[in-house]
Amino acid sequence: MKRKLLMLIAICAMAMLCFCGCGGGDEQTGLESSEPVEETTEVAASPLDATASYLCSALPDLAPGEGGGDWVVIGLARSDAEIPDGLLEAYASLLEQNVIDREGVLTTNKYTEYSRTALALLALGKDPQNVGGYDLLKPLGDFDATCTQGINGAIWALIALNAAGVDAPINETATTQGTCELYLQKILDSQLADGGFALSGDVGDADMTAMALTALSFYTDREEVTAAIDLALTCLSNLQDETGGFGTFGEATCESSAQVLTALSTLGISVDDERFVKNGNTVLDNLLTYALEDGSFMHLKSLGRSDQMATEQAFYAMVAKERMESGLSALYDMNR
Repeated sequence: MKRKLLMLIAICAMAMLCFCGCGGGDEQTGLESSEPVEETTEVAASPLDATASYLCSALPDLAPGEGGGDWVVIGLARSDAEIPDGLLEAYASLLEQNVIDREGVLTTNKYTEYSRTALALLALGKDPQNVGGYDLLKPLGDFDATCTQGINGAIWALIALNAAGVDAPINETATTQGTCELYLQKILDSQLADGGFALSGDVGDADMTAMALTALSFYTDREEVTAAIDLALTCLSNLQDETGGFGTFGEATCESSAQVLTALSTLGISVDDERFVKNGNTVLDNLLTYALEDGSFMHLKSLGRSDQMATEQAFYAMVAKERMESGLSALYDMNR
């Protein structure tokens, strides 16, 4: 009996050994490998990084100017995106030579050229009042010439001057010497009954209202300015559609949403602010519906193709939002 019991135990032990030795374990030990399996997961690029990558790839040589140059530089320089070595330096050198070649005269009738160029230089940490020996802020000392473009000229002059932390330089040829106070008053006086701003007409336009808010953001310590800002924000809230987006001249555009996102971010207002959430959609939600797989943005969804201006504006709008959320100075607040 004892012998049968010992044989039974031996058979069971053999069966257990056979069972443990099966499967995909270590062939030498018959045990499961204890080495960890390395898993590689590819992290998707954020919309901001994807657009930065697109712009750097599509524009390997940035040139001074409104499209494919200055606005791209402002966005890139004010972001923490990866930028190819030498890209911004090459642009700065080209810009300086361009100013020298033109003897400091960028335009005779569109003074936002000076404001935009100054902002690009400031973003690079350079002095717009000494570019090859020329002062690019001096033209903004001519109030009448700057306001030839209407409120648009006043808005961007005020943004550029505040970004530089200076008042308009004395311009001996000006009939009316421009100052930050004059440009600020020009904007305040242009506010419409609905609280908005526009190049023409009596109905607020989303783009111009957002740009005016961006300019007014430098003066939030003034009661009359904060009152104007509140009215403009109410106007923008009323202009926002159910997709969270905005438009101009009756058509929804990427640029309109981009300008609003820039203005809200500049004022420190979250996209989740209840005034700017419609049907569960924020302005950022809407902006990203214009994005294409390559990181570029469409001007109109109906066109379905990449647009350079839309891409540039969407990019710096996302940069403005990122800076706000990171506790950094506003997109155009380059004086600190």
